[in-house]
Amino acid sequence: MQDRSKLLADESIGKLLFKLSAPATVGMLVQALYNLVDTAFVGQALGENSIPAIGGIAVAFPVMMIVMATALAIGIGGASMISRSLGKKDQDRAENVMGNVLSMVLIISVLICVLGSIFITPILRLFGATDTILPYATDYLSIILYGSVFFMFALAMNNVVRSEGNAKVAMYTMLISALVNIILDPFFIFNSGYIEFNFLADKLGIVIQPLYVYGFGLGVKGAAIATVLAQTTGAIFLVWYFASGNSSLRFHTRYLIPKWDIAKESISIGMGPLARNASSSLVVIVLNNILIAYGGGDIAIAIFGVANRLFMFTFMPMYGIVQGLQPIVGFNYGARKFSRVMESVKLSMFVTTTMAIIGFIVLIAFPEQLFRIFTTDQQLISSGKYATRIMVLALPLVGFQVVGASLYQAIGKARPSFLLAMSRQLLFLIPLVLILPHFFQLTGVWMAFPLSDSLSFMLTLVMVIREFKVLSGMGETIA
Repeated sequence: MQDRSKLLADESIGKLLFKLSAPATVGMLVQALYNLVDTAFVGQALGENSIPAIGGIAVAFPVMMIVMATALAIGIGGASMISRSLGKKDQDRAENVMGNVLSMVLIISVLICVLGSIFITPILRLFGATDTILPYATDYLSIILYGSVFFMFALAMNNVVRSEGNAKVAMYTMLISALVNIILDPFFIFNSGYIEFNFLADKLGIVIQPLYVYGFGLGVKGAAIATVLAQTTGAIFLVWYFASGNSSLRFHTRYLIPKWDIAKESISIGMGPLARNASSSLVVIVLNNILIAYGGGDIAIAIFGVANRLFMFTFMPMYGIVQGLQPIVGFNYGARKFSRVMESVKLSMFVTTTMAIIGFIVLIAFPEQLFRIFTTDQQLISSGKYATRIMVLALPLVGFQVVGASLYQAIGKARPSFLLAMSRQLLFLIPLVLILPHFFQLTGVWMAFPLSDSLSFMLTLVMVIREFKVLSGMGETIA
C-alpha cells in the first residue's frame, strides 16, 4: 500500500503514466480485438446470412453497452472515491466504498437480467431490429443478459483494482477474458469441420493452414455463449485476486450494506461514462430507425455495426490511457499536488491525440480491406468503405475530448464530467443525425459523426482551459 501511494505521489509523470496506462492499453486492445474477431467469425460462418447476423449483433450490442455502462458508472465513480480516499490516507473509507460497489453491482445486475429478459423483443424493436435481424439479435442478447452479473462484476471491480494503482492485475483480467473468448469462439460458432481462415490470411499476407474444429455450430448463440464464459473467467480471476490478499484493499461483509451517501456520490461521478455509453445506445435507436427510413435497411445497419467495431479498436487504446491517468489524477488531487494533475493530463492528451491520428490514417486508407475481414458481400464492402471515410474525418480530435472528460471524473466533479461525456452523443450527434439526412439522405447520417466530434472538441477545450486556471490558483501541498 505504501509503495503504491509513494509511486502515485512521487514517481515522474511520464514513467508513472506508462506504468499504469500500458497494461490498461494492452488489455483494452485485446478486448477490442476479440470484439472484432467475434463479429468476423459470425460473418464468415453464416455466409449468405452474414448481413442479418452482423446486423443482429449490431442491434443487440447497444443493449449490452447499457449493461456495461452501468457497471462502469458504478466502478469508475467508486474508483474515483477510492483513489481520493487513499490519497488522504483514509483506508476505512476506501474499503467501505469497495463493499458498496460490489453490492450495487449485484443488485442492479439481477434487475437488468430479469427486466431485459421480459422485454427483450420490444427493446430490440426499439433499437431498429427488422424482421430479418430480430431472430439473430434475440439469440445473442438473451444469452448475454443471463451473463450480465459477470460482465458487471468484472468491469466494476477492475476499476477498483486500478484505483489502488495495480494496473497489471486489471490488464490480466482483460487478457484472460479476451483470450478465452477468442479460443472458444470457433468451437461454439462453427460447425464441425475445417475452417479455412482465408478471410484473415488474405488480409495479413500469410498462409494459415486449415484447422479442424469440433464445433457446436451455434452461430450467433455460440458467440454470446463464448462471451459470457470469457467474462465469467475474468470475474473468477478478480475474486481470487481480492481473496488472496494481494490487494491493498480488504473485503468486509459489513460494508456490503448499501450506504446512500456512497451510492449517490459514486453514481453521480460515474454519470459521465454512463451518459456516454447510454447515449451511444440512444444514438443507435435514432440512427437505425433513420437508416431504415431513408432506405438503408439491413445493409446500412450492418455497416454501422462493423464501423462501430473498427472505431472501438481505435478508441480502446485511448481509454487505456485514461484508465491509467485516473488514479494519478485522483490521488494527487486528493493530496493537493495540482501541478502533477495538470502535467499528467497534458501528457495524456498528447498520447491520445497521437493514437487518434494513427487510427484516422488506417481507417481512411484501408476501409475496404478492413470490411472484407467481416464479410464477402460486395455491396456491404463498397458502401461501408464510403461511409467509414466520411465518419472518421474528425477522428484526430477525439483523443483530447476523451481525456478532458476523464479529468472531471477523476477529481470528483460530476456535473462537468456528465456534460462532456454526453456532449458528443446527445448534445451534438443525435440532433445532427435527425437534421442532416433531410438534406443529404444517407450521406447526412455519416456526416453527423465528424461534425459532432468537432463541436465536442471545442466545448472540451474551453472547459479544460478554465479548469487548468482554477487548478493553477489553488494552494498546493509541498512534499
